[in-house]
Amino acid sequence: MKYIPVLLILFFTTAVLARDNIHQPAPAFTLAGIETPITLAQFKGKVVLLDFWASWCGPCRQSFPWMNAMQEKYQAHGLEILAINVDKERQLADEFLKKLPANFTIAFDPDGLVAAKYQLKAMPISFFIDRKGVIRQQHLGFHKNNVGSYEAGIRKLLRETTPREKP
Repeated sequence: MKYIPVLLILFFTTAVLARDNIHQPAPAFTLAGIETPITLAQFKGKVVLLDFWASWCGPCRQSFPWMNAMQEKYQAHGLEILAINVDKERQLADEFLKKLPANFTIAFDPDGLVAAKYQLKAMPISFFIDRKGVIRQQHLGFHKNNVGSYEAGIRKLLRETTPREKP
């Protein structure tokens, strides 16, 4: 029984840390893309699922097919998926992408500068950014049993409009 308070402290500390970016403007960045530089600003007015991943990350292998499906299903409604690789060596990311091609935008952050701005706590980690550029959700890891709630979060943000557009 003496371990329960420690576990509760760890649980609540993790819960607080997982929410510290929520309702904050998404930090701006410019990164190398596969062919051209990628900026967050180029997705202004879109709902962005910003995902950080690495070639060595097991859950990332599971998330890519799901992200491909979400991009295909919701892109016409304003969703853009942007996945930022944090491997130091680009070759590792390229090998991953040969096995698991991405039908969404890929950027590279080998020095971890953008990762530091977003205060990564897990791998993968996803940020759902609304049309105004505000982080609305953060998901640590990728869990297949949560894909329904992830998709519900996407749909909710896609349905939102800016205050000026509301009747």
